[in-house]
Amino acid sequence: MSANDQSADYQELADLGSATVYEAGGRGGYVDADLIQILPGTRVAGPARTVRCGQDDNLMVHAAMAEVQPGEVLVLTMPEPRPVALVGELLATQARAHGAAAILADAAVRDVEELAELGLPIWARWVRVKGAEKDIPGSIGDAVTVGGAEIRQGDILVLDADGVAVIAPDRVVEVLQASRQREQRERVKRLKLQAGELSYDLDGLRERVEAQT
Repeated sequence: MSANDQSADYQELADLGSATVYEAGGRGGYVDADLIQILPGTRVAGPARTVRCGQDDNLMVHAAMAEVQPGEVLVLTMPEPRPVALVGELLATQARAHGAAAILADAAVRDVEELAELGLPIWARWVRVKGAEKDIPGSIGDAVTVGGAEIRQGDILVLDADGVAVIAPDRVVEVLQASRQREQRERVKRLKLQAGELSYDLDGLRERVEAQT
């Protein structure tokens, strides 16, 4: 698959949304955590660039700026998620300059007004003024866990206001096709609901209730 084809697939996954992708993908990987969307209304999909920092330390975030590739989602983690800012305006500026599609921080960020003006989509657990140290080497490219979801480098993340869905790279075509089909079914169903029909009947739920009463 060419880079242009991949980019088109990622854009379509983003447009379809994390909830549709999660459902169509078999309710598999998703980030089970409360996240703050720093730039409301953004939708992103792209391959993960995983970063494991030292505890309360962002040395490896600086290192990752030398490795991030255009279109990638930087996934920033620590051994224990804590409200310490791993990213502020200057690191986000670097990430955008090097083509990162988004940042997912299992930690805090700061400079949120500047981050919003910068326009790089960012999802984070917290917003805090407390900054990180820059002393502890970590790793780039190893599997990490965010909100119970194992994320490997190259996994495709779909991020929006609903959260984050995770897709293994070898399932992208399959999940994209299933997501298109789900979207089409929901389009048809939406018209029926707008006409006054009930999901209680369309989904066969009435029978479930009546069978138990």
